[in-house]
Amino acid sequence: MAPRTAEPWSEVCVVLTDDAGIVPANLEYFGKERPTDVISFRYEPIPGEDEGFSGDLIINIDRAAQIGPELNGADYELALYIAHGFDHLSGAEDDTPEKKKAMLDTESAWLKEAGEIGLIEGLLE
Repeated sequence: MAPRTAEPWSEVCVVLTDDAGIVPANLEYFGKERPTDVISFRYEPIPGEDEGFSGDLIINIDRAAQIGPELNGADYELALYIAHGFDHLSGAEDDTPEKKKAMLDTESAWLKEAGEIGLIEGLLE
């Protein structure tokens, strides 16, 4: 994946699903027959057709509801999955411990700002 970019975006499709809904995508694209939290796909602009990047995020709300209460709450966990997906769309990778930490630092900063203006509480209601 390309490095993080400030290039223009045309659209991002966000699909909210459950464990059963995300397993087929995880199996088809990553060969893993199990649920995951978020899957992201980034598409380069088509010359002459698109003005910017586009992408798809598949977000598993079951994972957030199951794991969230053990951590910072289900609403925060769902917001983290969304932030993580958008971080991947921007070009971030988490294939090493250092990159994973950098992504978490970025996402935590985004979520701090989002929480301060009331965008996290009540996401799963």
